Amino acid sequence: MKEKIQKAAEAVATADALLITAGAGMGVDSGLPDFRGNEGFWNAYPPYRKLGRSFVEMANPETFATDPRFGWGFYGHRLNLYRETTPHDGFGILRKWGEAKDKGSFVMTSNVDGHFQRSGFSEDSVYEVHGSILFLQCTRTQCNGGIWPAGDLKIEIDEETMLLSSDIPICPQCGDVARPNIMMFGDWSYLPDRNDAQEQLMQKWLHTLEGKKLAIVELGAGKGVPTVRMFSERTARFFPDSTLIRINVREPEIPGQGISISEGALKALTAIDSELGA
Repeated sequence: MKEKIQKAAEAVATADALLITAGAGMGVDSGLPDFRGNEGFWNAYPPYRKLGRSFVEMANPETFATDPRFGWGFYGHRLNLYRETTPHDGFGILRKWGEAKDKGSFVMTSNVDGHFQRSGFSEDSVYEVHGSILFLQCTRTQCNGGIWPAGDLKIEIDEETMLLSSDIPICPQCGDVARPNIMMFGDWSYLPDRNDAQEQLMQKWLHTLEGKKLAIVELGAGKGVPTVRMFSERTARFFPDSTLIRINVREPEIPGQGISISEGALKALTAIDSELGA
């Protein structure tokens, strides 16, 4: 492991740019659940075990159509949790590394908690591929209300029933039920405008890296929803002079010449940072 940490530190130190890719495991060290499998989901939300509802069933736009208080019970609880949770120090380490690079850094994440921005990353350098819980949209597909910030929206939940006990959030354009601007399972009404614009900024940044040395640091991205892992590997193949550093406690396997580190995000980042300062 020490040799891998040293190799990762060398890759970060010699890179011209830093691409950070992150999945749910990135937030575990902040105290957030990763919903790994039904048991993981039910451990985080015991009331849903009693109801026999899985994460896939709860993370579904149909809940807002059939029972918005039920849908907002889950997403409102998550909104409150993400707001109340402080991002761990690993975010700051990554930001420091990126700020030291000639070509800077960019973040691609499947997380919807907004913790990279809260940790000081520029809004223009984060691509949230599955959307953000900090933004809302209308549930009515014919509405042209677009996407708007959740702002200081107050959500109150009855934690026994996991039902929304405060007012149902509504669309300011048409007055219908609002929902988080998050890509859910089987979601045909998700508005991708915001993260499409983020992706365009990321692609524009990547195009400036031709002939440059890129370090790709992937954190807590599992195989269950492999969006982040596939993107990391595809980008590493596209940039021949790049190094993919995969940090993952349970699934550290990596193809090709990458560096596999089977540790949590915070522990691995702290070790690499210590090596960089040695």
